Amino acid sequence: MDNNKLGTKPHYPILDGLRGVAALLVVCFHLAEPLSTSHLDNIINHGYLAVDFFFLLSGFVIGYAYDDRWDKLTVGSFLRRRFERLQPLVVLGMTLGAIGFYFTDSTIWPLIHTVPLWKLVVVWLIGCTILPIPLSMDIRGWQEMHPLNSVGWSLFFEYIANILYALGIRKLSNKALGCFVFLAGAVLVHFAVTSPAG
Repeated sequence: MDNNKLGTKPHYPILDGLRGVAALLVVCFHLAEPLSTSHLDNIINHGYLAVDFFFLLSGFVIGYAYDDRWDKLTVGSFLRRRFERLQPLVVLGMTLGAIGFYFTDSTIWPLIHTVPLWKLVVVWLIGCTILPIPLSMDIRGWQEMHPLNSVGWSLFFEYIANILYALGIRKLSNKALGCFVFLAGAVLVHFAVTSPAG
């Protein structure tokens, strides 16, 4: 089966604009964090919700691109296409993170001065698979899923969403999907309002 025969669909520039605005919100949110004394006085307090928008947009784009092509695709070929698109970014991010970590001298990360090179290499190798590292392999002291590329968690969940989509979520009815989206939205609103990071 030649997946290259799957034609391209019309491009929506508005989605690029929305993606750009959301990216700027995330960047501004992170830039404002050190300037605030708590989450309450961060001028872009809910900027992290732009990441949820990225997930929503990604789901739309995947559905738009592939929903009507499953007669020409297998689950394996779909996942291979997604792997070929996402994995180079994973490896690049982990590699740049490893280089930055190796040359960093900061008191922000309590474990940085005690990490042997072999452990950095092992964490890099695990990170390149996008699998979360075990807590025993923490190298920054923050117990992150991907300490060499802290945003790697979003690509990990992008992979999970793609796998679930390929295995069957795409077959759910609009009513079932609507219920799922409503419940997910309710959880998100609850978290945004009641969490300490709220």
